Amino acid sequence: MQEHEVRELFERLRSAMDPELEYRHRHEDYLLELPQSGERLDRDGLRRLQTSFPGGMAPRIKLLRVTGGGDVWVGESLIHYADGTVFYGVSRVEFRDCKMWRETRYDAEPFEPPAWRSGWFTRTEEPVAG
Repeated sequence: MQEHEVRELFERLRSAMDPELEYRHRHEDYLLELPQSGERLDRDGLRRLQTSFPGGMAPRIKLLRVTGGGDVWVGESLIHYADGTVFYGVSRVEFRDCKMWRETRYDAEPFEPPAWRSGWFTRTEEPVAG
């Protein structure tokens, strides 16, 4: 797939946050891995997760960057959950037959750099409050 196709797909899915729309863009053999929690979900399992968010509120996701080539792409995002928690997210997606086939998602909570690193860097922007 081409970068503009992947970027448009990622932006459309993140802005809609529609489980059925996402389901249609997943390969029938789709598999999602969440290494931090040890979960592995198939296409149907992820749709069940997406329709069961606490309070019925899906997170708001802002796509920050897309990189990759061929059938392997990485999307970097900022994720705002209904409870006010904010995380940075990285999603590695492999495509097959122009559909999402394999995906691995990593989430990281923003943090302040430790004092021992002060003076070694310049801050480009304030981290998002967690």
